[in-house]
Amino acid sequence: MCFLTPAVSAFQSASEEENALLGGKGTLFGSVWGSTESDGDELLYDVVKFNFRKSLDLDEEGCFLQPGQAESLEECGFNASAKTILIIHGWSMSGMFEKWMHKLVAAVRRRETEANVLVVDWLNLSQQLYPTAVNHTRLVGHRIASLLNWLQDEEQLVLGNVHLIGYSLGAHVAGYAGTFVKGRLGRITGLDPAGPMFEGVESHRRLSPDDAAFVDVLHTYTREALGVSIGIQQPIGDIDIYPNGGDVQPGCSLGDMLTTAAAGNLVDVMKCEHERAVHLFVDSLINKDHSSFAYQCSGPDRFKKGICLIGKVIRSPCRRSHQSPRCWRCDESV
Repeated sequence: MCFLTPAVSAFQSASEEENALLGGKGTLFGSVWGSTESDGDELLYDVVKFNFRKSLDLDEEGCFLQPGQAESLEECGFNASAKTILIIHGWSMSGMFEKWMHKLVAAVRRRETEANVLVVDWLNLSQQLYPTAVNHTRLVGHRIASLLNWLQDEEQLVLGNVHLIGYSLGAHVAGYAGTFVKGRLGRITGLDPAGPMFEGVESHRRLSPDDAAFVDVLHTYTREALGVSIGIQQPIGDIDIYPNGGDVQPGCSLGDMLTTAAAGNLVDVMKCEHERAVHLFVDSLINKDHSSFAYQCSGPDRFKKGICLIGKVIRSPCRRSHQSPRCWRCDESV
């Protein structure tokens, strides 16, 4: 069966000093929605870093592209004629890259050996109270757009060759980048985009099909708890895929969760289904000869009843539709 949310209160605060610097006390960000970049915002631009990955090992520092400094392009070996892929993390509790980032970077580098692969590091802005981190998404998206605009001017970068991959809050950061950039991005992939403070809002306040020529979204944690779904439930792309229905992922069942929780890994339990989107995407990169398939369907109930499978003899992948079809995906081959 196929289709694609964490429960709530993993929202931890950073220190009061960090919050004063990055989130309040008159610094900036009265509201993420509708505000414009202020002089204070400019002070935070250097907090967003663009780590150009030459190595598969994320522990190696790599090279940093610095907008406005042409020498960094030569130093990093940036190739404007190749694909450019930016990977954007989401809200952080630890202030460090998580294991999934290492796996995703390695998979992208192996699949796209000639591409410019950059990790967008906004850890200092994302390791905040969740609402504060949300308020920073617009700034980070604006910073990414500034980088891409500079690359267009400096290196004649073709935006159609640019692919942004964002996880959780990072998906909405990618959406803002697509809004602010001068031109149209080629593709944005949203990996279980964050739900809280984004569910049901206007399209310009979240990732949407308008943000790139093609926007594909993987939803893996849409199960609601206490009125909140960690992964956004509504379809927000040109194509939205909900593996296993989008709410319960193999290995993340209640029994699995209780067993893991007993071992003291409650945080890992909460992230299990949310991060599944990343691991499925990684799988699609490294196992391109064994791709998963999905069926277009109007809702999970119809899929579970088999209505959407009537008359289908073989699997066929969901195709792009301007109606942003919900696709219920099977992870296991038949």
